[in-house]
Amino acid sequence: MAWKKSPPELIAAFEKATPADPSVTSRPMFGYPALFLKGNMFAGTYQDKIVVRFGDDRTFPGAKTAKEYLVVPEAVVKSPAKLRSWIDHAHGYAKTLPAKKAR
Repeated sequence: MAWKKSPPELIAAFEKATPADPSVTSRPMFGYPALFLKGNMFAGTYQDKIVVRFGDDRTFPGAKTAKEYLVVPEAVVKSPAKLRSWIDHAHGYAKTLPAKKAR
């Protein structure tokens, strides 16, 4: 099965929701835009979805889970304020993680 590129409008919404923290870096993960803090990915796009890393926190209703990551529901993606809230929550979780060592 071939991977699909993320639609430009999804990438634009994702980029607008990026935290203003200067420690946050943006770089591709598996060819998709992703956000990192201290070397830890905490949000990214994957095909036509946005995923966020919440750890064990599963209090956000309507999200599908994949280990520590949640797939952001489409209704949240379509609301800039809600999407920013989800990405900010993931950013807060990333702040609790130890820095990854450079390879």
